[in-house]
Amino acid sequence: MQQKEFIVDLENSVGPWIGKTTKIVDYHLHEALQQHGLDLTKEQMIVLKKLHQQDGLNQNELARLTWRDKSSLARLLAKMEQKAYIRREQLPSDKRINQVFLTDTGRRIFESTRPVIQEIISTLEKGISEADIQHMITILKQIQYNFTAETASI
Repeated sequence: MQQKEFIVDLENSVGPWIGKTTKIVDYHLHEALQQHGLDLTKEQMIVLKKLHQQDGLNQNELARLTWRDKSSLARLLAKMEQKAYIRREQLPSDKRINQVFLTDTGRRIFESTRPVIQEIISTLEKGISEADIQHMITILKQIQYNFTAETASI
């Protein structure tokens, strides 16, 4: 019995293009943060953003919101504590649960990222119409849904 050969056309699939674009954006974001003197990684910035939106999240919720596993988030938070960007507090009613809060330093650093992020967004969207941007967002949301719906049904 012959095995059917599968031909995978990566150049005409969105996956590699999303991956390559993500790496390029991540590189330029890292460079821009460094050029502005911000001692911050993209991952740390995402945590600051989530805490800016809802301070006092517990670590499990923060892991879910940032798509990180609990142990890698714990390491990331430890580094952020060393930089005095966040503080963790155990819940008095359940010592196993840590709530995470922004410090004043963390809040200032997050606010300092706003012009840098706007600069990156401007470069990212340069020459792309608003309609195309909205269409791209719709497509990317559908891709995310395709994976999250599949995961939920497993």
